[in-house]
Amino acid sequence: MTTVVLLHGLLTDHRLWRKLLPELGDGIEAVAPTLPLGSHDVPMPHADLTPPGLARLVARTLEEQDLRDVLLVGNDTGGAIAQLVAAYHPARLGGLVLTNCDAYERFFPPLFRPLQLAARVPGGVEAIAASLRVPAVRRLPIAYGKLAKRPIERAVTDAWAAPSRRAEIRHDLRRVLRGVDSRHLFDALPRLRGFEPPVTLAWAREDRLVFPPSLAERLAADFPNARIEWIEDSLTFVPEDQPARLAAILRAAAGLPAQ
Repeated sequence: MTTVVLLHGLLTDHRLWRKLLPELGDGIEAVAPTLPLGSHDVPMPHADLTPPGLARLVARTLEEQDLRDVLLVGNDTGGAIAQLVAAYHPARLGGLVLTNCDAYERFFPPLFRPLQLAARVPGGVEAIAASLRVPAVRRLPIAYGKLAKRPIERAVTDAWAAPSRRAEIRHDLRRVLRGVDSRHLFDALPRLRGFEPPVTLAWAREDRLVFPPSLAERLAADFPNARIEWIEDSLTFVPEDQPARLAAILRAAAGLPAQ
């Protein structure tokens, strides 16, 4: 049995993987935690929510659940966290799969840097939370509009937006946004270049606005044991747009036969 741990990105939760999970098939145990990235229900006022702190939270989860030889999968912001886990806490990892995600200087990508600026302005995070309450706003490029090719069900985006109505969740979100800095990923590069387990870049080729294919090519060159699997008809949210294709890639990365 292969354990696959799935890390989502900012202002989403475990529901990002809802279409993927039924496609994974036999031989895989999937763990999809909800990270404290603004759509979580349990506030974490005393936790370190910088990118290295979030990586430590993931590493602690693997340790507490005694998960070993894990195939770690990251999408969007979760991919940045996965890189930091691979760099600084690799002992329980048997492999890494990165779908379209933050890397190098694109942490955040230019489209979403206004969120970082808002977090440094009084009332900025409150404005973000208020805007997410409006379904039409969620479909704009600054929200979820350019992350998936087809509309995401309203019930899902409702669930992603609801927690930020609470002041303590907005406080966590503010700390996450203020902590994002590309230096964390650049500082990790020397260690990533020594990460020996196999790495798969399961990358949506059409995602040229947020996380373009050039990022996958750079990552493949920096890891010592990496390959790219291009995914068609998808944008950033690969598990949303192409769950079956991503499941097949994960099964192959786990050394399991196709379903």
